[in-house]
Amino acid sequence: MTWTKESILRDAAEKNVRYVRLMFTDITGTLKNVEVPIAQLEKALNMQMMFDGSSIEGFVRIEESDMYLIPDYDTWLTFNWAEHQDTGRIARLICDVHTPKREPFKGDPRSNLKRSLVKMREMGFKSFNLGPEPEFYLFKLDEFGKPTMDLNDEGGYFDLAPNDLAENCRRDIVLELEDLGFDIEASHHEVGPGQHEIDWKYSDALTACDNIQTFKLIVKSVARRHNLHATFMPKPIFEIAGSGMHFNLSLFNDEGNVFYDESAPDGLSQTAKYFIGGLLKYARAYTAICNPLVNSYKRLVPGYEAPVYIAWSGQNRSPLIRIPAARGNSTRVEVRSVDPSANPYLALSVLLAAGLKGIEDKIEPPMAVDRNIYSMTREERLAEGVNDLPGSLREALKELKKEPVILDALGDHIAQNFIAEKTIEYFSYQKQVTQWELDKYLTQY
Repeated sequence: MTWTKESILRDAAEKNVRYVRLMFTDITGTLKNVEVPIAQLEKALNMQMMFDGSSIEGFVRIEESDMYLIPDYDTWLTFNWAEHQDTGRIARLICDVHTPKREPFKGDPRSNLKRSLVKMREMGFKSFNLGPEPEFYLFKLDEFGKPTMDLNDEGGYFDLAPNDLAENCRRDIVLELEDLGFDIEASHHEVGPGQHEIDWKYSDALTACDNIQTFKLIVKSVARRHNLHATFMPKPIFEIAGSGMHFNLSLFNDEGNVFYDESAPDGLSQTAKYFIGGLLKYARAYTAICNPLVNSYKRLVPGYEAPVYIAWSGQNRSPLIRIPAARGNSTRVEVRSVDPSANPYLALSVLLAAGLKGIEDKIEPPMAVDRNIYSMTREERLAEGVNDLPGSLREALKELKKEPVILDALGDHIAQNFIAEKTIEYFSYQKQVTQWELDKYLTQY
């Protein structure tokens, strides 16, 4: 449905909406909101709602604090949370952030993705689609409502109850998402105990990123009703599989999916190959954006199906990039390194930039690696032209800082603030004395 100011006001009245959350995303990927009473909805729809941008990490200095929230009418959504039904319902609008001069703010990740999509269209493409596969863990809450490290089940991949004790919670999440318009394709227990995955149908880039942010909010909210804490932390538990958020990417023009070529032996077009070439060439530089936490690199290690090596394949799941078997309009490129802590708007911006640069410069990818890369020696990997992804956030930031293609995809404001914030984060981590160090060294030395 295409929403207008009039239809939103009418829907709000019919559904007894009492509060509206004007949502936006900061540079770190955290969903923020300004909640206003229904009396302020018309003002918000007239693009007159302001907020203090200086209070948001990486946004603006105090002397530049006043910013406008510009709602995207098509993101109007009324939540179905039962606890609010008696006192009136809550709705939301996802907003872009504009400066007092009514220009898109260069530190707004959503506006930045829009800028990337303009370049895509200038190259003759019509749309860029994303199908995400986010994973998460469910932990029990204690008597004070604080998260514990106690998992709520001992289930494994595709297990059912009684091993999967979170089945009811996951079903409620799916029902809530479906009520909100998500086209759910799969919901299942993942490899780790207490780990889950819910997948929904792909959509255009901007809508897909909005959906990821909505998804995280719903998962956390429904989990808490079940006395559980949902976390999208990439690696919450030692020696158990980490959580990823694979990105399935496809590029379209007026004729259809440009990644598909029915005359090619593997069904992949030359455009797809160039796109893959760009993704591989700039992988080390965009890893800091797709894996933005110190903890992200505890997931990117051999032995847990998370990608460690920069390669591509259509037959196995060990490389960075996999080409799923589907062809025709379903032909897609799956980037497996992305984790659910990533800011989806920024991650998609840099992946799109890398792929488009591959097309623009006609970057041929190396031969596909159709064997288990984890079982290859270092010498064998080097002979195949397979390099490693960065092994730490610090290493990834170094790669990001020296790659103009990826920096340009972020813009100066976001790039500078992201690098500054994450550098502080890394050095704060580096100063910590961990339990592992105490167990290893305290009595030995």
